[in-house]
Amino acid sequence: MSGNHQTLALLLFSAFIAVTLGITTWVSRNRHGSAEEFYAGGRLFSPMENGFAIAGDYMSAASFLGISGLIALFGYDGMLYSVGFLVAWLVVLLLVAELVRNCGRFTLADVVAARMAERPVRIAAGTSSVTVSVLYLVAQMVGAGSLVALLLGGTSGAARSWTVVGVGALMVIYVSLGGMRATTWIQIVKAVLLMAGTIVLTVLVLVHFHGNVNELLNSAADRSGYGKKFLSPGLRYGGSWTARVDFISLGLALVLGTAGLPHILSRFYTVPTARAARRSVVWSIGLIGSFYLMTIVLGFGAAALVGSADVRESNPAGNTAVPLLALELGGGEGSTGGTILFAVVAAVAFATILAVVAGITLASSASVAHDLYASLRRPGSKQHSEVAVARVAAAGIGVAAIGLGLLAQDLNVAFLVGLAFAVAASANLPVLLFSLFWRNFTTRGAVWSVYGGLIPAVLLVVFSPVVSGSATSLFPGVDFQLFPLENPAWSPSRWDSWPAGSARSPRPNRRTPRSTRRPRYVR
Repeated sequence: MSGNHQTLALLLFSAFIAVTLGITTWVSRNRHGSAEEFYAGGRLFSPMENGFAIAGDYMSAASFLGISGLIALFGYDGMLYSVGFLVAWLVVLLLVAELVRNCGRFTLADVVAARMAERPVRIAAGTSSVTVSVLYLVAQMVGAGSLVALLLGGTSGAARSWTVVGVGALMVIYVSLGGMRATTWIQIVKAVLLMAGTIVLTVLVLVHFHGNVNELLNSAADRSGYGKKFLSPGLRYGGSWTARVDFISLGLALVLGTAGLPHILSRFYTVPTARAARRSVVWSIGLIGSFYLMTIVLGFGAAALVGSADVRESNPAGNTAVPLLALELGGGEGSTGGTILFAVVAAVAFATILAVVAGITLASSASVAHDLYASLRRPGSKQHSEVAVARVAAAGIGVAAIGLGLLAQDLNVAFLVGLAFAVAASANLPVLLFSLFWRNFTTRGAVWSVYGGLIPAVLLVVFSPVVSGSATSLFPGVDFQLFPLENPAWSPSRWDSWPAGSARSPRPNRRTPRSTRRPRYVR
């Protein structure tokens, strides 16, 4: 990109980083240092504020960059990601939000361990939460690397690598200094910026085609190189039986995985009541629903105005489709309007990544400190503050995410997020629902439910084409692929999750079991 693009975008990057660091510094001066303040922000956020924060946490680089890129490359099949991400919130609203707020304090393990032996359950749930969080963080790192590499020199490997390292360092600073309160306000600011940027781009695309959606779709099909197949199912997930099963697995992972994401569940603890948690989900559904509808327009707009071939040439995974669309809508390369619009969109996307990685890092560090450290600490040993342990854990998780992000730079961010959703749907959601709705669920059933979903799901990812066996794998030079699906999801057999000696089927109760009920205000 030209020097004007680089200078303006870097100035906007710097402005957002300065503002968010200012928020973090201000919050760090006004916090009490308690675990409730660090993990839940004192539970003082209103439903509207928490709804915006949830939307900011959920509308990640996978949504803004990855989904639009997949639509620009694969048309109808790429649009399936938008549908899956949106439908998933019905599961959260109807089954999870209120009960999680009533039964837990800070993490997923609080809900599961409410009426069971705490140590084995907390270790299992904490391990699963950290695994899902690291996979999700990798996607955000890859999105940041692709964006800044486009800005600073096309496919510059050095630009990508240093961007990944920089994002990792910033997320550690946000979490260590500000905790949940600073993270929440950063997500609120980011949600407003992202919605504003997406609305502007969507309006410009529709104005360019005079509001004629059919003309938009036909133009996208013509420039895609696939013709009418671009607008029909099967371009990516069609043909062979493995591709079709891959699509079913992906759909299940997206719809069921959201309710098992640790950084989403932790947001329900930042409001004072269960009713407020439910209302915050309603706010977030409105924001997220309108956003995903607009990403469909952006994806087809990128295919129509930029061209699928140019998007693929810029980034094989399609992660730069939206910035290139902004450049085209503003007047093209070298124009003042193109320079400004490109820089604004790049800065908004970078803000998106920073806010999301802060939320994920906070949730995973809370799992390490509140669940793993508290469970594995030897009796009689020196007891460190949970908050201090969480800050150290944030640094360790940041290092792990940086290392994996450097390896996965050529994969689509929406695809990487799909892997995190697959593990969350396999390991976290079953144990969460069983704990909330099944009276006879036991400690043994909870532990087997987590490990029975986590271990197979991770192994299927390791031995899938994602890691080896193809030119786009993490390790293209080796081949130990055993499993053919690219979106592996595994749900443990229901027998794995039944309590020993029980012959009853797991029929969910309409009411929360008495043994798991907590007061409306949990302190």
